[in-house]
Amino acid sequence: MVILKPISQQQALDCIEHKEFGNDIVASKPLVAVVLTQSWCPQWQGMRSMLEQIYEPNIDIWCFFYDESSIFIQFMEFKENVLGNDDIPYVRYYKDGKFTGDSNAVNEQGFLKKLKGKPASIKKD
Repeated sequence: MVILKPISQQQALDCIEHKEFGNDIVASKPLVAVVLTQSWCPQWQGMRSMLEQIYEPNIDIWCFFYDESSIFIQFMEFKENVLGNDDIPYVRYYKDGKFTGDSNAVNEQGFLKKLKGKPASIKKD
């Protein structure tokens, strides 16, 4: 089962400064998704349930809930104006540390297709 990893406020500030997340995030595993959202978002709650069921050792999923951060406005403006996305959740995909695309709320198939181009194992209880 994939564990959603929190992005620290310092990592978010570094992203703003360098206009991209650091290798500690984007290259933490061969396949990485970065979710930027606000904690109250209903689409995020649905995605979260789905993401937590993925069983794949080569995937890391990092999350930043910027509404819970003291840099809320600064990060939201960066996300909207520099990263170019004003919807939530906003998901960025990386393969071997390289940005490969982005999306907003997606279902399981859409997420896995964007992330790795083929289905991952989903733990079914």
